[in-house]
Amino acid sequence: MKLTQHLLLIAIMMLVIELAGILPKADAAYPLSTDPMRVKQAYLDMIHMNEAWAATGDTKNSIVVAVVDTGVDLSHPDLIGNFVEGMNLFQQGNKPNDDNGHGTNVAGIIAATLNNDKGIAGIAPNAKIMPIKALEADGTGGEAKLGEGIRYAVDHGAKIVVLSLGLNKYSDYLADIVQYAEDRNVLLVAAVGNEGTSVKYPAAYPTVLAVGGVTADKHADAHSNFGPELDIVAPWDVYTTALGGGYQYQDGSSMAAPQVAAAAALVWGKYPGLRAYEVRDLLEQSAEDLDTQGWDDHTGYGMLRVDQALTQSYSEDRFEPNNRQDQATMLPVHASIQATLSSAQDQDWFAIDAPYDGSIELTLRSGDGTAIRASIDSGEVFTTNSGDAANQSFTFQVTKGRTYVQLQTVDRARKTSLSYSLRTDFRIYQDPFENNDKQYKAFVLPPRSQTIRGTFHKKGDLDWFALPLEKSGTMRVKVSVDTGRIDPAIFFQKEGEKGFIIDQAGDGAIEISSQMELLPGQYYIRVSNIKDYSEPITGEYTLEIEYTPKLIDPNEPNDKPYQATFAAMLSEYEGLFDKDDDVDWFEFRMGKDGLAQISLTNIPKTRLVYATLYDSSLKEQGTYKSEYGKETLFLHKVLDQGTYYIKLQANKALLSQMYRLKVAGYPLISGFIDIDGHWAVDAITKLTQQEVISGYGNYRFAPNQPITRAEAATVLARALRLTKQKKLLFNDLSASHWAYDYIAKAVQADLVDGYPDGTFGPDRTLTRMEMTQMLARSMNMTGKRRGNSPFSDVSESYWGVGILKQMSADGWIGGYPDGTFHPDAQASRAEFATMLAKVLNR
Repeated sequence: MKLTQHLLLIAIMMLVIELAGILPKADAAYPLSTDPMRVKQAYLDMIHMNEAWAATGDTKNSIVVAVVDTGVDLSHPDLIGNFVEGMNLFQQGNKPNDDNGHGTNVAGIIAATLNNDKGIAGIAPNAKIMPIKALEADGTGGEAKLGEGIRYAVDHGAKIVVLSLGLNKYSDYLADIVQYAEDRNVLLVAAVGNEGTSVKYPAAYPTVLAVGGVTADKHADAHSNFGPELDIVAPWDVYTTALGGGYQYQDGSSMAAPQVAAAAALVWGKYPGLRAYEVRDLLEQSAEDLDTQGWDDHTGYGMLRVDQALTQSYSEDRFEPNNRQDQATMLPVHASIQATLSSAQDQDWFAIDAPYDGSIELTLRSGDGTAIRASIDSGEVFTTNSGDAANQSFTFQVTKGRTYVQLQTVDRARKTSLSYSLRTDFRIYQDPFENNDKQYKAFVLPPRSQTIRGTFHKKGDLDWFALPLEKSGTMRVKVSVDTGRIDPAIFFQKEGEKGFIIDQAGDGAIEISSQMELLPGQYYIRVSNIKDYSEPITGEYTLEIEYTPKLIDPNEPNDKPYQATFAAMLSEYEGLFDKDDDVDWFEFRMGKDGLAQISLTNIPKTRLVYATLYDSSLKEQGTYKSEYGKETLFLHKVLDQGTYYIKLQANKALLSQMYRLKVAGYPLISGFIDIDGHWAVDAITKLTQQEVISGYGNYRFAPNQPITRAEAATVLARALRLTKQKKLLFNDLSASHWAYDYIAKAVQADLVDGYPDGTFGPDRTLTRMEMTQMLARSMNMTGKRRGNSPFSDVSESYWGVGILKQMSADGWIGGYPDGTFHPDAQASRAEFATMLAKVLNR
């Protein structure tokens, strides 16, 4: 009878028994354990052990489970009688007694005696523990002992090997041992590790059942390692046997893995004809899906459900339905699966999420030699050789993200199903700095601070970088990684000198140098994984170089007034404070009375800079200070003609960047620095003296800036000394406006009015026509109709043409040399001042 038919028959029989009342329903709580501490084993309820025990039947098939660990407490009262002969790999001839406790924890989860009125309940009553001591008393060990322990278990009758331990590095030796077990139909179950990073080896090998941990609320524990190699999860927290005959709470993926191993023992005891890969598949396909639908890299195929593993029918193709791209089954980038194509019309679609750019190798094996076609969504097509049932591999490039693969038979007339195996392997991209495996091939980097990303894309990959420095300075080098499978090391060397290695941390850690003082020269940086790690690594490293060139103050020595650096007007001078008490003196000369403006920029936000101004006799004229967080300091002072000094000092040395000093001197005309030589200087000066017009502060009049309607009304009201005002009803002008009173006076005097829409537009710029009209009204001019327009761009129909005719005829205004007036152009402050001065002097 086929396995699927056999399982179906059992399921039907169980249903009949349940309906007859012989067995409770599957969701009932079975009192199948009389062990007094069973109540502390909440994890058994999560994986539905009561229902599972009820479904095991009265099996006589004893399964040997090898615990390759720190040994086991062979005298523990809850484990006695459940052992077969094991091995102590450290002390030949001695028993594999536990001197740590970890192995005893693992063994109790699997095979603590059920219903002996002692302690706890083990998951698999049919399991016999083969204790193999492959770890030291401190829980550490190497790949040699680990491999030796697995091989011993395989050669001495173990059907299942549980490995609640792990290494970050890939090993060809261990890979061969794992394949040795697979070839002999032995199931390996391993913990993924507890660092919240990449899955450890041997769990990461494709044929090893990799087990992670979940919390009581069925979410992946934050410390459980994860990645494309994860297969299944089980509860993280357990209560189990302890060294010395006792019991204790423990947690970790090390405690999740034996739950899965014990479940495999129950499955194999019930269905002894299964192959190791079928037991593995059955546990995965019967798992309780968590989080995202289907496989994911934090919970694998889901949480262990022992009851379902013992009652669900085994499916030779657990991925159906996946006949279309939108039904594609998620497949890890490192996986080994078996499936079937039911006919020539059947298609199997898989979706693979690549964690980085790189390539995927597909390894296909047809059950009977029928050719299989693999189509990639990028357009590539690969076909196995017809008649060849051996493994055949194909490689294609992928970018980070999802790739779809479609499989179907080449024989379009085939009526029967075709079994096949599929393996995926991912290889990360080659970084853009290759080929730089040798020092003489070092990739040359620019001499500055920078961050780059690289990979170890092949066995023995080394990445060399060259950094040519033309200036002395300080440097710090840092390498971080995104996977626990990289133990980074940095080699640093100046050309012609002895180098040194920075390798103080461990797997997945950050390596960082101290701050180094460097002289000019060629420097080399080598980034590598530690020597024993020889395989390509799925992960990236980040190299950060912090380089600060040593800056030189070109003005030194200028620590004393008599050493002061002469600062020419409007020239920029850079400087440093090379020690905390450094003082920099500068000298400048005012050619005439006026305003001195001194600007200090590029000040670090973490520094305070003090500036003191002195005259030629070193009498202090003022002291100024910058602010924290501000990069600039500006000061200005009215000075007489003569020589002056500036003393600069910071609260702390400033070595990382140069401050910039600029001195400017401007003659003051009527208190303004921006009207010297201006065509309207006389008018502006006169009106300023009469207190009719003013500037904007900072000693600026801004003569070429457009004048607003509010400004024009204010100046006119002051010039004419208007006193009467009327209440304004403009909808855009409130009594709180700064120019309200002046505008009210100008409106009362009929010098200005608003717009037809009821607005005044106080902040609108005044046009040349409006300016002319206001000044004409101040002289009681109403315009005239006779004569032609005096300007070529003003037509007879223009609303202000009469005013322009009269003002032009009387000599108050003139146009531009080309005969135009530009009546709607903006009037400048200089133009208004000039016309107003002319009107006032009539």
